[in-house]
Amino acid sequence: MSTGGPAGSGPGTSAGEQERGEGTASGGLTDWLRERSELAVAALLAGAGAVVIVDAMTMSTNFTQRGPVGPKAMPLAVGALLLLVAVVLAIDVLRGGKGEAEGGEDIDLSTPPEWRTVALLVGVFVANIVLIDIVGFPIAGTLLFWGAAYALGSRHWLRDPLVAVILALVTHVVFVQLLGVALPGGPLERVI
Repeated sequence: MSTGGPAGSGPGTSAGEQERGEGTASGGLTDWLRERSELAVAALLAGAGAVVIVDAMTMSTNFTQRGPVGPKAMPLAVGALLLLVAVVLAIDVLRGGKGEAEGGEDIDLSTPPEWRTVALLVGVFVANIVLIDIVGFPIAGTLLFWGAAYALGSRHWLRDPLVAVILALVTHVVFVQLLGVALPGGPLERVI
């Protein structure tokens, strides 16, 4: 016998299931996935973990190993941890866990994005990519740091370039002298 309720409701369907679209024809896979969108983050973490593990397993070891731990140990550990976090997150989401919005968030989502700022930042990064081999890292890095500060709203015409030069030079010295990473010096290579 019918209970006289709306179509799709019956003795086996609760009011909560009807509101969420579960147990009805209107609630499909899309709605189910939308309510569990954190599964996409779990999938991304699992994919990253798999890539790291596969990359570590195919790593060339044509050099002498010092100590008991080889070069594959750290990437394998990171990949395994990424997979573990992905599994734990997926289980939590499937059991009803949901990320909470931050209470102190003061972003107005109705405000349109500032495309000018985005375009300026993209332009600064592209200029850095093009110029780094031509003028070297110290000059290209200075333009990158100064341009990023300008794009993000800083208008201190004396302080910003000075900080950009110091950041670029310190970064170059740290990477080249301390870490042994070859960065192009450009015309300043003999000075630095």
